[in-house]
Amino acid sequence: MTGPTAPGEALSLRESLVVAAATALLIAALASGRLQGRERRGNDGPAARGLGHATASGIASGVASALTQTLTAALSLDLPGTEPTWWQTALLAVLISGFASGGLLLSQAAYRGGLAAPLAVVNLSNPAAAAVIGVALLGETFRAGAWGWLVAAGASLVAARGVVLLTKGGTPEPTVVAVAVPAPAATTATTTTTATAIQAEARPMPIPRLPDLTAPETEPTPAPVGG
Repeated sequence: MTGPTAPGEALSLRESLVVAAATALLIAALASGRLQGRERRGNDGPAARGLGHATASGIASGVASALTQTLTAALSLDLPGTEPTWWQTALLAVLISGFASGGLLLSQAAYRGGLAAPLAVVNLSNPAAAAVIGVALLGETFRAGAWGWLVAAGASLVAARGVVLLTKGGTPEPTVVAVAVPAPAATTATTTTTATAIQAEARPMPIPRLPDLTAPETEPTPAPVGG
């Protein structure tokens, strides 16, 4: 919705360094949760921390895009107002790599608390940061004049409402299932009865004793006659 006033407009080296320093401080504050307020620091959960990381990720990516435009202008023509040197170009390349890598790491940290709301915040804060740099430092203006400002404000409200709805959508609470536990006395009696039955079944049955068939039979001694 924004457009440059002149083609090839880019940040100067001094503006690039100021933007990089201010962005680094803002990212540090968002990532540490200092902008959420003291009263909410003790109660913020993964979702609140994820939104802070997501905002920092989008801002880092937007600043990296603005610095990329400046680096492209330095490689093709020259930096605005000064003649580019090798160390200026190398410095811009290092800043772009740092913000791009930091934005990627912050987005991965934001997705740990959920995907829906952090992803929406990343997609919103990225072009918003680039638009702020363009309007504040590059002289860009909203297209269609005052109507462009109204459309941008309305779109921001709708997007903010969507992020709020995504944030409120939490995971369902776990269902607690009640399990009946028998009383200790009944459990003890049942266990004792079961153990007695097992012992009775395990007790060996007596085996009847059979006569020894291998021993010789002895004849009865006759009684004496006339005794």
